[in-house]
Amino acid sequence: MTFSYAVISINDVEKLMPIEAACHSHPWSEKTFTSCIGNRYFGYSLKVQDELIGFYIGEHVAGEATLMDICVLPDQQGNGYGKALLEHFFKESKQLNNSIIWLEVRAKNISAQMMYINNGFTETGRRTGYYPSASGFGYEDAIVMKKTL
Repeated sequence: MTFSYAVISINDVEKLMPIEAACHSHPWSEKTFTSCIGNRYFGYSLKVQDELIGFYIGEHVAGEATLMDICVLPDQQGNGYGKALLEHFFKESKQLNNSIIWLEVRAKNISAQMMYINNGFTETGRRTGYYPSASGFGYEDAIVMKKTL
């Protein structure tokens, strides 16, 4: 299978928004997505056999990176593409001289948590009521996770 990664630019946002919307109950707006391109942000899209499958957006400041967003089309999840994107994020984070990676994940997103744990992340805390719930009623905790490169 042929994987290819491409740096995300402003011109890619329109193509990536349907993936963002398919993956999140409260997706980023196009304005938010656009604000996370360039400067201290870095991101890559993933194509498999010329089909756009997913992407990630990271931020790096003072030797630490944060995984801001990572998405794989729902019908392509479970095929290792999330792990491939995560490993690419690690590689790029190292090249940007980061030694620590942070992320937040919904408390109910067990499959994502397991992927992160299996790739060296540990839970460091919780943010109570951080995410609006998928149902639209109430809020859900975020689990804060950390990995040392």
